[in-house]
Amino acid sequence: MKTSKIAYKPVGLALGTLSGVIAGAAFKRTWKIFDGEGDAPGATDEDRTWRQILLAAAIQGAIFAVVRASVDRSGAVAIRRLTGTWPG
Repeated sequence: MKTSKIAYKPVGLALGTLSGVIAGAAFKRTWKIFDGEGDAPGATDEDRTWRQILLAAAIQGAIFAVVRASVDRSGAVAIRRLTGTWPG
């Protein structure tokens, strides 16, 4: 196994956790802009409309994907700078 791949494993795990925290915080702030209420609806929230639930899910998914890709890419670039090879 390549050195860069081995070095990236713990970094990747830590970055995955970090991206989840960042994405969760970004989603909460974004949802307040869209709906004005504190908490986003869950799929089984009886008091919310289909529109609200599906909009919240779409926004959350988009934010998570963008944050995760950004954090993963940054980690890979950092590993390349440290080891000289891309962790692939």
